[in-house]
Amino acid sequence: MEDLSLERGKRYLGPRVGISLCGSNPVQNCAMAETKEEETVSAEASGFSDLSDSEFLDLEDFKESGALLSKPGPSSELPEKDGNVICLPKWKRELDSSSPMERFHLKYLYVTDLSTQNWCEQQMVYGKEFPGFLAPEKAAVLDTGASIHLARELEVHDLVTIPITTKEDAWAVKFLNILSMVPTLQSEGCIREFPVFGEMEGVLLAGVIDELHYTAKGELELVELKTRKRPVLPLEAQKKKDCFQVSLYKYIFDAMVQGNVTTASLIHHVKLCPEKPLGPYVLRHAQKGGFSVKSLGDLMELVFLSLTQSDLPVVDIMKIEYIHQETTTVLGTEIVAYEEKELKSKVQHYMAYWMGQREPHGVDVEEAWKCRTCNYADICEWRKGGGVHSSML
Repeated sequence: MEDLSLERGKRYLGPRVGISLCGSNPVQNCAMAETKEEETVSAEASGFSDLSDSEFLDLEDFKESGALLSKPGPSSELPEKDGNVICLPKWKRELDSSSPMERFHLKYLYVTDLSTQNWCEQQMVYGKEFPGFLAPEKAAVLDTGASIHLARELEVHDLVTIPITTKEDAWAVKFLNILSMVPTLQSEGCIREFPVFGEMEGVLLAGVIDELHYTAKGELELVELKTRKRPVLPLEAQKKKDCFQVSLYKYIFDAMVQGNVTTASLIHHVKLCPEKPLGPYVLRHAQKGGFSVKSLGDLMELVFLSLTQSDLPVVDIMKIEYIHQETTTVLGTEIVAYEEKELKSKVQHYMAYWMGQREPHGVDVEEAWKCRTCNYADICEWRKGGGVHSSML
């Protein structure tokens, strides 16, 4: 493992995406386990896995590129990677009366889960039911976007890998990053890949803010980076989805610095054991970072004190930067107007699905053009029902 005493900032990462220990070093949770339970830890260890660059091939891209998207099989089938077929009727028969949170075995949601609902809720559901089924064109867009995010992150800090074996260690890494980033933001004025988490409508939401920095006027600005395959700005529907995502980040971040996020809520949702001793590798890096802790509970206490006692302000400005993937030039920026009442109303509606209080909804007739670039168009029950979920007919 790398030494945290280097002058350049670092961030601790996981096996996939990562969290940040900026101003210091972001850490990567390196899960080496082989059991199914430990593989789950590995997924959590990769940060919040909230890929904020979740690009879509919107209609404008579709027209210009003429790309042939991977089509699902006959009306009720989807091909798996190994050539086998997933049949929707069989999937339907296996459903019980549990809520989607229970059915998908989710302890919390990512901000991008809700922003995808904002684009098309039915598409988001199929994405959960058929994980890994993604058109090659879209996968390539995501990979390129992730690379650009990583390059920007490396401009401000290095990455460090920490082996972990428990979910407590995975969350400890997230907390180490926050503890290092808060003073860095105050002293250097800029951090990237900041983890956020908070409760909305009784559900824990987690995500990663691309960048936070102070402006020349001393205002705290939140910046979300979005990359584009073509050198054009997105359609209004895509901007609407992006603005909703950024507004969620502001709401959660503000709640964290205002002391409205509690350890009890986090422990309850994620089922953490705060008394559990930290793993040897996590403990070693915590001590090198100057944190005298022994358990996850010790770290959590430090984090919440740091957030509320550091005089961090709420987010004043929200901005989205659209960047061309090939040239990395800025195509334009969008200043986001924050409407908290509207935000809460949308979240309440989306959470009703996750809690099992309603069926998923597809797009309205006016936005049916989105179906042209959807991998699940041929099996979509919302389309078959003419704008009503087939189970309701």
